[in-house]
Amino acid sequence: MPKLAYFGMAYRLLEGGVGPLDPEWRVMLSWLAAASLVVGNLIALAQTNFKRLLAYSTISHVGFLFMGLANSSPLGYAAAMFYAMSYAVMGAAAFAAIILLSRRGFEAENIADFRGLWKSNPLHAMLVLFIMASLAGIPPFLGFWAKLVVIGAALDAGMTWLAILSVVCAVMGAFYYLRVIRAMFFEEAEGDGATIHPDSHLRAVFALNALALLVLGIFAEPLMHWCQAAFA
Repeated sequence: MPKLAYFGMAYRLLEGGVGPLDPEWRVMLSWLAAASLVVGNLIALAQTNFKRLLAYSTISHVGFLFMGLANSSPLGYAAAMFYAMSYAVMGAAAFAAIILLSRRGFEAENIADFRGLWKSNPLHAMLVLFIMASLAGIPPFLGFWAKLVVIGAALDAGMTWLAILSVVCAVMGAFYYLRVIRAMFFEEAEGDGATIHPDSHLRAVFALNALALLVLGIFAEPLMHWCQAAFA
């Protein structure tokens, strides 16, 4: 939800307060996007704590959001809005995955806590796979289309260098998300392995959230058209 608020504030400031956006502001936003992409991904690469990994990766996702805003056209604003909405769904699902593995006296904060999840709970492991694949930008999940539209916005604004940098950073991001997948499917758990939260309502909401990343990815076009209509 804060990302949606950030986007709304940025749009009001840049379009309503400053707009039409002059070249100096566009350059500033493009360099902010580049700095967020590089710094967020480099620090996230070094993390073994899953919560900190998600926190630092958020910096890189804000960089993608800035790419759309730097376009400063209805196409760019629509792309940024689509990315903000997509990340809201992905971020909620990612932190819900941690909550479901946490229990009294134990917080599933580390990537190692996901080891062997495929053997102990295949359904939950598959849903977490959906989340990591979407965050990494792997098709056909929602995160892929979110990254694609902001990269297209950067190319439309003539910022080819930023589009290339974002692709490189997306590959870097995929590496640390794949570490979670490797832990779930290819590493052995210590002791009895991960235990899923017993609350059936919580599990059902999480499943719907994770499945939405696939469904919205397959049917992303109507959502993108809705975002474009908001700035028409």
